[in-house]
Amino acid sequence: QVQVVESGGGLVQPGGSLRLSCAASGFPLEYYAIGWFRQAPGKEREAVLCIAGADTDGSTYEADFVKGRFTMSRDNAKNTVYLEMVNLKPEDAGTYYCAAGLTCPTNYGGTPGTQVTVSS
Repeated sequence: QVQVVESGGGLVQPGGSLRLSCAASGFPLEYYAIGWFRQAPGKEREAVLCIAGADTDGSTYEADFVKGRFTMSRDNAKNTVYLEMVNLKPEDAGTYYCAAGLTCPTNYGGTPGTQVTVSS
């Protein structure tokens, strides 16, 4: 079964950090572009970041609100991509989702996501 599963969310104070994981099964994540999205209650879905894969067109994406605070990395041995977030702000709260594609995904599909809460 081909799927991705997000994890690593939690409650963090403003200015804090979190590392989210996007673990894949059924396919080798390293060859695919990986995108992270987020959605807060009552708000539109936002694309956050995307990195290229070994077999993709090289396109990447970074939302303006990231401003260097978020980075992505791969652990191919674990078939996992990470979203490292620092200096978190209350407006970063929401459910975060990952998706894979042959180019940067424009949407995520049916995964449960992982909840990020930024509050003092």
